[in-house]
Amino acid sequence: MSGSGAKAVVVTYPDEFARDEILGLAKAGGYDVKEVVTQKDLGRSEYGVGSGKAQELEGLVADTESDTIIIDESMTSSQANNLSRLTHARVIDRERLILNIFAKRAATTEAKLQVQLAELRYELPRAREAVRNSLRGEQAGFSGMGEYAVDVKFRALKRQMGFIKDRLEKTKTVRGLHASERRKLGVPFVSLAGYTSSGKTTLFNRLTAESKDVSPDLFTTLSTTTRMVAFPNFRRKILLSDTVGFISRLPTYLVESFRSTLDELRHTDLVLLMIDVSEPPESIGIKLRSCRETLSELDVEPSKLLVVLNKVDLLDVRARSKIELDPLFKDYSTVKISAVRGDGMHQLRTKIMERTDPRGLARRPGLTTPK
Repeated sequence: MSGSGAKAVVVTYPDEFARDEILGLAKAGGYDVKEVVTQKDLGRSEYGVGSGKAQELEGLVADTESDTIIIDESMTSSQANNLSRLTHARVIDRERLILNIFAKRAATTEAKLQVQLAELRYELPRAREAVRNSLRGEQAGFSGMGEYAVDVKFRALKRQMGFIKDRLEKTKTVRGLHASERRKLGVPFVSLAGYTSSGKTTLFNRLTAESKDVSPDLFTTLSTTTRMVAFPNFRRKILLSDTVGFISRLPTYLVESFRSTLDELRHTDLVLLMIDVSEPPESIGIKLRSCRETLSELDVEPSKLLVVLNKVDLLDVRARSKIELDPLFKDYSTVKISAVRGDGMHQLRTKIMERTDPRGLARRPGLTTPK
């Protein structure tokens, strides 16, 4: 469920990047943030925050008439329940907030299944704890019917996960067949990847002349869209795919749940890794590392990456002229563009053609049709 305008108090780490990101997530989740407080250590103690901070939150919730507290870290159900009882507010952690956004954005059957699987994986470790806590006051120790109730709940979640995994495996098989058919066409396959809100869908629309929904909100795209794109000046075509965006501290189970969609990145000929270069260098560095970590989890070969430095139109002339020389990008092949304004499109198409030349692809390892 989304916030739907609910008033919220946010607790995050004391640095600008963390603050901006959690506020973006809160906005995407539909929350009206009334106050932001910070703490160096989150996820510890009985409240997930220090006892003093918990008391402060109790006052802030009352003063701002907020009904939700968002904690920018993973919490146990005990921590969330303890803080909720103290503050008389609903408490959600970072992972639950992301899942709420995904649930709101999911439009296709596959995306909805992937979100359901992620939610079950989120609930699984909390289910045992939640049932144990609910029974703790009814009997001494933890045995008999209490243990049975936990096992029933646990097994029910596992059965649901198995059912959804089976359905997703079928979609993965179909996706693999489609990939095989694409290979037979002899048309290079190019995927867009990158941090959420880096401009992937804007670039997709420009290259394909489509009009997919574009928004500054996080996670606008949750399902994959693939289109044939002709580059008349080069007398060649490519297949271009838009994918779900990444984010820092993305839970591994969430990547695993979306693997049937994200696996396309592993089998693609070229990955256009979008980077928003209008942001502060520290933010760019964090997001670049986060993207690389996620791509590594998906076993995407670094040799397949072309880093697309997007939003150069928002830089001053001096910064724009030398952005690709930043040490952050020293290990990457790069190209500068503005997906909104169209700057650098010829250079981008040229790079794509060079990197997907059939003669070059034939010599590169690891690009055979996936079995």
